[in-house]
Formats: sequence, structure tokens, C-alpha cells
Amino acid sequence: MSSIVLDALSAVAGTLPAIDDGTLRLSYEDLRRSVAQERRWLQSMGVRRCGLLAENSARWIISDLALLAAEIVNVPIPAYFTSEQTRHVLDDAGVDSILTDDPERLRRYHPTFAFVAISHRTGLALLRRNEPPQPSSTANISKVTYTSGSTGTPKGVCLSARAIDQVTQAVMIATAGIGVDKHLCLLPLATLLENLAGVYVPLSMGAKVIVPPAHTSGVGNAGLNLPLLLRAIDSASPQSLILVPELLRALLHAIGGGWRAPSSLKFIAVGGGAVSPQLLQRAGQVGLPVFQGYGLSECASVVCLNTPAHNKPGSVGRPLSHARVRIDSNGEICVSGATMSGYLGEARHERLEIRTGDLGAIDADGFVYVRGRAKNMFITSMGRNITPEWVESELSSEPAILQAMVTGEARPYPVALLVAAPGAGQELIEQAILRANSRLPDYARVRRWALFPTAPSLGNGLLTANGRLRRADILASHDELIDSLYEHADSEAHEFS
Repeated sequence: MSSIVLDALSAVAGTLPAIDDGTLRLSYEDLRRSVAQERRWLQSMGVRRCGLLAENSARWIISDLALLAAEIVNVPIPAYFTSEQTRHVLDDAGVDSILTDDPERLRRYHPTFAFVAISHRTGLALLRRNEPPQPSSTANISKVTYTSGSTGTPKGVCLSARAIDQVTQAVMIATAGIGVDKHLCLLPLATLLENLAGVYVPLSMGAKVIVPPAHTSGVGNAGLNLPLLLRAIDSASPQSLILVPELLRALLHAIGGGWRAPSSLKFIAVGGGAVSPQLLQRAGQVGLPVFQGYGLSECASVVCLNTPAHNKPGSVGRPLSHARVRIDSNGEICVSGATMSGYLGEARHERLEIRTGDLGAIDADGFVYVRGRAKNMFITSMGRNITPEWVESELSSEPAILQAMVTGEARPYPVALLVAAPGAGQELIEQAILRANSRLPDYARVRRWALFPTAPSLGNGLLTANGRLRRADILASHDELIDSLYEHADSEAHEFS
């Protein structure tokens, strides 16, 4: 099949470097040849719907591109999914084959799969089950990307090759003038954003993709290893990165401690959660070229993006060339353009418009602003509507606060659970909250707070992969602590007037 990224493998000069994962280094000619050989092998093995479960590496990219070229439905499986979530994906998508770098672990938890062969190009093991569950139709579907969102059961987003191509081309158009020749992948490749904007876009533009595995990048399932992350960035000297807000905060903390970001950096895209203007301002003050964007899997990833040519801090940028964005009468962001063909297992058709569930606005210059999730909005007992992401972004823009969750449904005022920065004691935290409160109207100010007993993370199931809080789980597991914030006698709570 023809696609922008596959066409580029032949069009770009073959001697140019394409991929480097620290072990395997491939030129564009090497990559083109490997993808063609892998495609033929996968077709000869009769693979129809293939799971891809492996850590970041050149071999992940080869497998992904070969599945695309072979027109085999590709189901990337995030390594951070639990065994129960993985089983749900395998059954929900009717996966008959899996390419993996850990066949023993997969077979231990999913014994219906049997070993078939090892790929000579990638070294990934091919496993198969003879009688996969009968799945929904995936005609004209290239990729099924699963997002756990804020619940434990992942939903399969069906994407056509055409939709993926549209977004790839739009991101290329938006970033063409920046001159990026080297991108460093830090997010999991099973995340659609890094897969598309961090692999397809650079390769389509003839750039080099550096893709270290988690144990050398410092960004793994168990959490963030900041020294390893800084070492990976220093070693790569990249020109572009894609970050979630938590990684941006970590880099700013490192800079505050004396680390110097490589002068090679030209473009750092940040998305996946609310980013306050103060955090972006701090990034600009220390010389980080950070630009906020917005997207969702249901729209094949990126929808809006700030760029050096068109940038308004606090916004998520203007819609890309493929996308049309409007705000409905309830304040919800609605997107048309490249959209999904529905969720797997539901009635499937190319949706003309996606209702995002996000609240937002568009200014006179066409820049889009995201206020928070409609379902996360709470109403205080005083009748005030508050989107918690708004308050949380102000709190977490303060260096003393690494994470914040704000709640207050049917209560007289908002309260917060916080994760403090290393070395930040009560006085520093209180000063930070006072500064954040000064930027908020009275009804949205945090009156009482407490520290999280344990910081939310992927490991404890309180964060999603893109750094969003699993609010329902946090409320359920910390209900007594939150209740105590409304009891003045509790000595662990801290109050502001």
C-alpha cells in the first residue's frame, strides 16, 4: 500500500540515518529493505490481526511499518497495561498473532498463544492462537489503538490509513519551517502521539529518529528516572521532543538544579494534559522551546498545535490544516476532519464529527483553549461550576508542587491533594498555594490541602499513560483523607482563608 511514511523510505536518500536505538542503527535504505522483507515474512506467516507488544526500539518501528505495508491490522499494546487489560485487548480485537520481545511473560499470562517463529529482521517472537475470538469487522482499518483513559477497561479506536496519513501530513506542514533533523522518542511508541508525530512525521521528512528503550531513556512503567532521562537527552542532542506535562515539569526542576538543556533543541511539543501559562513562561525563561498542542486518539492524534510562527501561550494552538474545530452551545469542543471509524465492538462508520468531551473556547485569531473535561467539572454547594484542571494547572505551575488534584463536588470550597517537590516543606507549599490562589477567582481558590500518602503513578494505577489523574480511583481510595479536609479538627489538613 501507499502511505506518506512508506513512500518516504524510497524517496529519501538511502544513506541518510533513519533510526538509532543505541544498538541498531539503520539508514533509510536499511529501513526500506528491512520493512519490505518483514512485510513479506508476515504475509507468508498468514498474520491477519497482529498485536505489537515490545519496548521502544528500532525493531518496534520496523514491525509497525511492515504491518502497515502489508495492510495487516496492527494493534499496538502498551507495556504498562495490566495482564487483565492486555487480555481484554487481545480478545476485543480478535488478535490472532502477536509480535513481542517477551514471549515467556506473554505466554505465562495468556497461554492460548503458542510460539511460532522469530523474525530474522527484528528478533521479535511471533506467537499465534488457532481460535481467536470472533471480532468485529475491521475492514479498511489500519490500526486499532487502545486508550485506557480514566477507566480500567481500554477502548479500541479504529483508524484508517487515510486518517493517519491526513494527520501525518498536517503535522508535517505545520512544522516544516522549524528544520528538525533529529527527534528523540521518549513516550511509549504504543502511544499514538509518539507513533505518529515522533516516528511517521520525522521519517516522512527525512529526519533521524532516536528511540532508546525505557531502561536507558528513564521513562518507564515504574515511573520516571530523572538522571537517566537527562543523560538520554544529553547523549542524543535532539532537535525535537514530545512531552507530557509531568516530563516538562521534571526538566524544569532539573534546570533549576543546574542541568543545562542541549542547545540543539528547536521544538518541544507538550500535550496530554493541562499546562498552565506560568509553566510555559518558566520554560521560555530558561530557554526551552516549548509549544503546547492538543489531540485525541479518536481524531488520529494531533488536532491543534502552537508553532514558532503561530504561538499563544495558554492556548493549544490553531487547528492543523486537516482539522475543523467548533465550540457547541454547551462549550464542548467538537472536531471534524481526520476522525476514527468508531470504537471496536460498536457500530462502525467514519464519523463526520467527534464530540471530544473537552470544554473550550476559540479566540478571534483562531487559537483554541481547553478548559478541562466536561465530566470532571464539579459544582460547589455555593452553585459554582469549576473545572479542576484549571485550578490544578495553576497549582502545578509552582515549583514546590509536582502534582495536584482538586475536588469539591457539593462542598463549600475546593480542596487539593498534592505531591510536593523534593525538599519542599509546608511553608514553601503554602506560599505556592497562595500565589496560585492569587491568580484564581475567590470561588475557585483552594482552601485546604493535604499531601498524597503516595504519589499517583502508572504503577499504583492512579495515573493514565499520558499523565492524567484517574480521578474516580483517587476519590475512592482517598475518600477519608478528602473528607478530613472539610473537618477543621484534622491536624494533617492545612487551611487558607
